[in-house]
Amino acid sequence: MSSILVVDDSKVMRDIVVACLRAISGTSFVHASTGLEAIERLSLAPFDLMVLDLNMPDVGGIEVLEFVRGQDRLRELPVLIVTTRGDEESRERVLRAGATAFLAKPFTPDAIIAQVRALLPQAVESRA
Repeated sequence: MSSILVVDDSKVMRDIVVACLRAISGTSFVHASTGLEAIERLSLAPFDLMVLDLNMPDVGGIEVLEFVRGQDRLRELPVLIVTTRGDEESRERVLRAGATAFLAKPFTPDAIIAQVRALLPQAVESRA
């Protein structure tokens, strides 16, 4: 079972991400509504992937990403940035900071499923 941490200050957006990714079998989800909560959750349990928003009111996505890349046990954690900042400069900035992949909002269910499947190769789309 793959465990995915979904981090976004919008409950609606977290719910949309999870609703899209339920099409991938063998996944479970943990939510975090702030960057600080994400760091706490990452400190308490292992995850196979993090879906991370950039714009949050306390600790921003870039700071969470820098925390992850600065920790030996988290350094290889795949991080998919999902953000409203769809410009090329933002994309390059987060990839330089260590993001594994980047997806601009709004996205289609197929787009986020494809990204996550690429980051979790063992995941198999549900046949149900």
